[in-house]
Amino acid sequence: MSFRLGLTGSIGMGKSTTAAMFAAAGVPVWDADATVHRLYAPGQPGALAVGALFPSALDAEAAVDRASLRRLIAADPSVIDRLNAAIHPLVAADRARFLADNALAPVVLLDIPLLFETRAEGGCDAVAVVSAPAETQRERVLARGMTPADFALILSRQMPDADKRARADYIIPTTSLDAARAAVKDVLADIQRRIAKDAPDRT
Repeated sequence: MSFRLGLTGSIGMGKSTTAAMFAAAGVPVWDADATVHRLYAPGQPGALAVGALFPSALDAEAAVDRASLRRLIAADPSVIDRLNAAIHPLVAADRARFLADNALAPVVLLDIPLLFETRAEGGCDAVAVVSAPAETQRERVLARGMTPADFALILSRQMPDADKRARADYIIPTTSLDAARAAVKDVLADIQRRIAKDAPDRT
């Protein structure tokens, strides 16, 4: 059975870059955001579910228009709860398929932005949190073209960085690429030690 490492962190903290470092080290990675993107494509289960709930959130090709969806959420915060109720089971099913397909891998990474918020840590053997100073986070997010208002809305839906770090087994600083790479290497080394120690229990 694979060691399941959850990876999470608030928006703009460098989670995707860090996940790529784990992938480069040979760790199979399941990306929750990429899964949702795939589910939101025309004809896919996520797009069909969103279309049934919020027809105006689909574009001309029947794919989910994320900008329209964000506007709906901004106008009515209850929209996100209805959306999550429809999409989360689809995402969970995709994650289960990934775990089955990679059952022989020593370590797998579950890249989940809202890991703590959705209580997904229960399905992980350990959790790593990526973190950077708040000023760095804000600069990164606004540099992508996001408005301060949208950034504030997203932050209001996420657990504060300090709380995530307090609940983490590992903290990966993303102030620089070198710092993140070194931390990823250390995390994997520690997991290998844990696997070796617990080997009789993981068969």
